[in-house]
Amino acid sequence: MASSPIKEALTQEVESLIERKFKPGLARSAESAQRHGFNYVVEIYTEWRGRFFYICSKYCNPRPHAAEGYFQVRNTRMEHIGGGRFALSYMRHTGRWCEVYHGLTMSECLETVESEELFWPVS
Repeated sequence: MASSPIKEALTQEVESLIERKFKPGLARSAESAQRHGFNYVVEIYTEWRGRFFYICSKYCNPRPHAAEGYFQVRNTRMEHIGGGRFALSYMRHTGRWCEVYHGLTMSECLETVESEELFWPVS
């Protein structure tokens, strides 16, 4: 399991990335999705589960007869594998995690999440 300093540092860095890169466009993409009746992201957040760190999106389902008004999707997973290194995965459309990189440093994970759309919590 990741130590507290690693957890705190990663959480702080990813939340800063979310605020800077992903949250500014949420309202604009929500407006467009609402006009067309599509699901849209209302919140992006992080969570730890043991050695796994997730970037998650909370979606609104605007359809009048939807069983659930909101649902969560875990988009990106960083697994702390020890020695300050991480395995970086994304959630496939099949509902399974696909590990793309193994042995990245925290900085390398952050750079990859920021630059590769595969790991973005919004489209």
